Amino acid sequence: MGCCTGRCTLIFLCALQLLAALERQIFDFLGFQWAPILGNFLHIIIVILGLFGTIQFRPRYIVVYTVWTALWVTWNVFIICFYLEVGGLSKETDLMTFNISMHRSWWREHGPGCIRRVVHPSAPGILDDYSYVSVTGCIIDFQYLEVIHSAIQILLSLIGFVYACYVISVFMEEEDSFDFIGGLDTYCYRQHPLEHVELKPVELSNEH
Repeated sequence: MGCCTGRCTLIFLCALQLLAALERQIFDFLGFQWAPILGNFLHIIIVILGLFGTIQFRPRYIVVYTVWTALWVTWNVFIICFYLEVGGLSKETDLMTFNISMHRSWWREHGPGCIRRVVHPSAPGILDDYSYVSVTGCIIDFQYLEVIHSAIQILLSLIGFVYACYVISVFMEEEDSFDFIGGLDTYCYRQHPLEHVELKPVELSNEH
C-alpha cells in the first residue's frame, strides 16, 4: 500500500486521537474525574494498539481498535447526555468520580474568562476555615466545554472507524492474493520435475 492511502490516513487519525485523549486526560486528572480517567486510559492503550497494527500490517489489532471505537462513541454520547442532563441525569452528582469525592470538572472553575473567588462566610457558628468558591464571568459554561471535548472524540472515532474498516478489507484482500500466488507457485514447483523427467532403464555392459 502506498503512502497516500487509507492506511496513512488511519495512522494520522490515530495520532490525532492520541493527542486529543492525552489533552483530555490531563484535565480530567486535574478535576479528579475517575471514570473519565479510566476510560481515557483504556482509549489510549487501544489507539496505540490500532496504530501498531496499522503500521505492522496486523488486521487483528485493527479489528480490536474498530470494536473499541464503537464503544468509545457510546461512552462519549453518555458523557454528553450527563452534562446536558438528558434523561434524568444531573451534572451535579458525583457519578464521574465514582461517588468517592465531590470534585467536579476542572473547567467549572478554570474555563475561559472565569473569575474564581474563595468566599469565607461570616455567619456565626461556622468554622473559620470553611469556605466556598464563587465563579463568575465564564465565557463558556463548563458543561459545554465537556460536550465539545466529547463531540471531538466522537468525530475522530467515527472517521477512524470508517478508515479502519477500509484498511482491514485491503489487508485481507492482499493476504488472499498473496496466498493464492504462493500456493500456485508451490504447486508448479512441486509438479514441474515429475512432468519433464523421464525414467529410462540403465543398461550395463559386461566387459570381459
